[in-house]
Amino acid sequence: MLSFPPTLDRLIKLLGRLPGVGRKSATRIALRLIQSTEAECRELARTIVEAREKTGRCSICGGYTEDDPCPICADERRDASLVCVVERPSDVLALERTGRYGGRYHVLDGLLSPLDGIGPDELRIDSLVERAGEENLREVILALNPTAEGEATSLYLAKTLRPMGVRISRLASGLPVGGELDLADELTLGTALEERRDLSA
Repeated sequence: MLSFPPTLDRLIKLLGRLPGVGRKSATRIALRLIQSTEAECRELARTIVEAREKTGRCSICGGYTEDDPCPICADERRDASLVCVVERPSDVLALERTGRYGGRYHVLDGLLSPLDGIGPDELRIDSLVERAGEENLREVILALNPTAEGEATSLYLAKTLRPMGVRISRLASGLPVGGELDLADELTLGTALEERRDLSA
C-alpha cells in the first residue's frame, strides 16, 4: 500500500492531534507546509516556539498574556468591581470582540464534570471566591457555555458566591443550547451580555 514518506507521515500525525483537525485537514496542511519556502517554514517553527516560551497566564484573571498582569487587568479604566467568569481564555477574546463590556474577567479553566473527574478543586474557583472577598466585587457575570456542565457550574458558583453579597448574573438567552461561547457572533454575544439575568435571588 502506497503511503507518504515517514517524516511527512509523522508531520501529518502531529497536526492531526490538534483540536478540530482531522486526517484530511492534517494532510492538506502538511502538504502546504512542505511546499512552502524554507524561510516560511523556519518562521512558522520559530513563532510556535516563541509563542510557547513567551505566552503565560495572568496571575489575576488566568487569561493568556505576555505581561503579568495582562493588559485588561492592568487597565485602570476598566470596572474592577465587575468580573465576567468564562470557561477558557478564548472566551475572553470572544467577549472583547463585542465591544460592549468594560469590566474584568476570570478564567475557570474548565467546567464541573463529575463523570470526567472535574470537581471544584480542579477549577480556578477558589481564586474567584478570593477575588470576590478582596476586590469588593459588585457583580459577577457567569458567561459559561449553555451546556449541562455550564449550567451545573453556574449553579454551583451562584450558590458559592451568594452569601458574599455579590450580585450574580448570567448571559441572556439567544445563545444556542449546547453551543460554544467563542463561536458565537459578536451581535448575539453582545446582546446576551447586555441582557444578562440576575441569579442573586
